Amino acid sequence: MPDEIIRHLSVHGLRYSYRVLAQPSPRTEPVVVIGGALQGMYGWPQMDEHLGPHAPVVTADLPGMGGADPLPPGTGDEVLYDAVAGIIDDLGAARVNLFGFSYGTSIAFGCARRDPGRIARLVLGGVPAHISEAQRSQWGRAVDQLGEGDTEGLATLTTEALMCQDPRRTVHRRELARRYVRRSFVHALTHSPHAAQSLRRALGHRPDFSGGLSGVPALVFAGEHDTVTSPERQRAFAETIEGSRFLTIGDSDHWVVLERPDDVADLVARFFTDRPLEAAPALRPLPSLPRPRPGAAGRVLPRPADGVSGGRRS
Repeated sequence: MPDEIIRHLSVHGLRYSYRVLAQPSPRTEPVVVIGGALQGMYGWPQMDEHLGPHAPVVTADLPGMGGADPLPPGTGDEVLYDAVAGIIDDLGAARVNLFGFSYGTSIAFGCARRDPGRIARLVLGGVPAHISEAQRSQWGRAVDQLGEGDTEGLATLTTEALMCQDPRRTVHRRELARRYVRRSFVHALTHSPHAAQSLRRALGHRPDFSGGLSGVPALVFAGEHDTVTSPERQRAFAETIEGSRFLTIGDSDHWVVLERPDDVADLVARFFTDRPLEAAPALRPLPSLPRPRPGAAGRVLPRPADGVSGGRRS
């Protein structure tokens, strides 16, 4: 059975920790997982199950997350990039596989752009590549509930803002995911001394997904009903990454990692071990796909009936 090791580090005077599930005979580089707002090092059991047999799995409480020190107001993302680099250094790894989800995608993408030679492969899911002013206003109203001491109200509004509310769209485990997300927000805001500050930062964050990336094999995936940033816009972002692959996962929204956890973990494990994604249980055999036409950036490819579609840029 793999050993679990907890390591404590500091960056710019901020304390943080990471957990590694060690694999004695790895098939690929260590996998570093960076989650969304308020997701700490113990929130990824499905990654342990699917990736653990192939590689060391690393999850973290970066500054501002979980039990780490809070980020001082006005702190830039460079501190978080340095924190991830500190984990890679402490692992003694020349390169790592990097997985970022939601809020964590901007951290993972920024790390890959800053030092692509240290990233063997990159997977980004639920990328908030475009946030409208209307969304920011809605999220701002949710944060206002916290100022009034209404933790329950904040949790409800935030959960609804991050999930597809359209009853005409099928979302697997929608109600279960909604209850879980809401309960997680309430628990974090009640028990973590800086959860409110972290949530404010995440909801007000303006990540930089411009500039593109080359030299790093990359997979970007989205729930087909993601209402935080549409799959069309996420695909347009993916097309800025040279040679990347884009997938939509059916019957899911922004919280695809909760609604289709095993499917996501299986796809990530396949990508990080260079196995064909077409053979994943979540996929039916795919037809030959045309190259994206000039000017078609952001258009989602038609998906098979099983709810997953894919296309490789060439």
